[in-house]
Amino acid sequence: MGTENKKSNISSGILSVVASLICIVIGLLVGLVILYCINSENALDGFSRIIKGGFYLKPKGIGTVLSQTAPLIMTGLSVAFAFKTGLFNIGAAGQYTLGALGALYFALVLHMPWYICLLAAMVFGAVWGAIPGIFKAYFNVNEVITAIMFNWIGLYAVNEIIYKGVIGNMYDLKTTKTYTLRSAAPQSIIPDFGMNALFKTKSTTIAIFIAIIIAVLLYVVIHMTTFGYELKACGHNKDAAKYAGINEKKNVVLSMTIAGALSGIGAGLFYLSGVAEWNPQVSTTLPAMGFNGIPVALLALSNPIGVIFAALFVSHITVGGGYLSTKYFQPEIADVIIAVIIYLCAFVMLFKGVVMEAIFNKQKRKSIEKESSSSNRKGADR
Repeated sequence: MGTENKKSNISSGILSVVASLICIVIGLLVGLVILYCINSENALDGFSRIIKGGFYLKPKGIGTVLSQTAPLIMTGLSVAFAFKTGLFNIGAAGQYTLGALGALYFALVLHMPWYICLLAAMVFGAVWGAIPGIFKAYFNVNEVITAIMFNWIGLYAVNEIIYKGVIGNMYDLKTTKTYTLRSAAPQSIIPDFGMNALFKTKSTTIAIFIAIIIAVLLYVVIHMTTFGYELKACGHNKDAAKYAGINEKKNVVLSMTIAGALSGIGAGLFYLSGVAEWNPQVSTTLPAMGFNGIPVALLALSNPIGVIFAALFVSHITVGGGYLSTKYFQPEIADVIIAVIIYLCAFVMLFKGVVMEAIFNKQKRKSIEKESSSSNRKGADR
């Protein structure tokens, strides 16, 4: 029985990968068609740049991909973790924003080492994630509604706090952004261990390895611990979990708190690597990194290990799209192509269902033919 279950899990995993690959291929083909419609002569060159991604301008491009993948893994894990417990964490962008505040405050104002700043980002994100969880668990308010509201509350609150210097001077009037960590708080930069020299960048740090380790740990927690089982049980059937003695309210709050913490860490990995500075005057839209975690989680079918590869792919395509020649294609075309791929990520489950149904029907036909053949042989023997 155990062997059959193991085989079933392996088959399901293979089907998941196949379904995701189908979505990726279709998305890329749609992108190629769009490029042909705009400029047929240079469509293949543009498509080649997208496919090559960071390898088009290596080694710098590869370093850029890695620096963008780290926070994307974390926001993908945030959404995937909530999915596992039956919740939709659309508030990852807001939690990411609060995480950025926590990281930058502890770095620029308190001058703490990078690991303390990263912990601060985690705590700030966790608190912002816990609020929708509390509303969901104790007041039965849909977490999507609460999370969306707190996304915007968080964004404008953080902009105001940084711009007005409410909790300390983080804003540089000359650049209209937060102070550059490399000059204002070098002790808060995540170490690179020679990666910047290798990739000829300034922001390729060990953040990617931290994100991968967290993803592996999360996989272990979800699939190999009692706590993970309880969370999944609440996600499958809250009433049944309650009947079995599981505190579903506590698990809902914990799930959103952990999801928020993961998003906060993502912001910490991004800003403490020195990839960019926060600009409160321009940042009037929610960080795309928070929303991009949704397609990453969908593409990975909420599997923490799958999230690593899905985030790497999305970052690869994003960086490749940035290398499109502006002479022939507007930069926004890259966003359109990425959006098509992201949109198709929502159909991963559909493709998986179609493939599984086809396999099931094939096995059913074989079983009927086998039974019919066996009946015919018995009849001939009589």
